[in-house]
Amino acid sequence: QVQLVESGGGSVQPGGSLRLSCVASGSIGSINDVGWYREAPGKERELVASITLGLITNYADSVKDRFTISRDNAKNTNYLQMNSLKPEDKYVYYCNAAIRKPWRYTADGCWGQGTRVSVSS
Repeated sequence: QVQLVESGGGSVQPGGSLRLSCVASGSIGSINDVGWYREAPGKERELVASITLGLITNYADSVKDRFTISRDNAKNTNYLQMNSLKPEDKYVYYCNAAIRKPWRYTADGCWGQGTRVSVSS
């Protein structure tokens, strides 16, 4: 069993910062691509940022130059640093990771439970 747990969400004023963390635990052989997604009620979940095992990053246009994704493989943890937050960044943020169990050759996608971010004055 593999579990992803996000933390770091909260409420900030416009222009503020938050750092989201996502910790993987359980039977982990390797963690391949990792992504942060966000979802608003009634809307589709959208990709915010992703990072590969080789540290190649990708960002949605709406968050470029404001958000930074990173990972610490030794801690099975990845982060989303969010700066210059805007009211339109108010979403539930979800971590997704492609995790390979030690006895398998292929990885399976795994989702966290989500962490809520609110931006308002």
